[in-house]
Amino acid sequence: MARTCDLTGKRRQVNHKVSHSNIKTKTLKQPNLQTKRVFDPETGQTVKLRLSTKAIRTLDKMGSLSKFLRKYGPQA
Repeated sequence: MARTCDLTGKRRQVNHKVSHSNIKTKTLKQPNLQTKRVFDPETGQTVKLRLSTKAIRTLDKMGSLSKFLRKYGPQA
């Protein structure tokens, strides 16, 4: 399973670690993903999702999963 946020589609980033002598080594920055059960009061269902912490904060701000999906749409 890919390390991808289910709502925002956030994935890993490829970066360079640069040493003092300017040698570049490729590194990966993984997103901060958490497994979270989200209850949607409009549909009455609980869904288990793998979300980035930014998506969790946005869900808390918007109030429900349905409102989030209406505004941002599913990322597939």
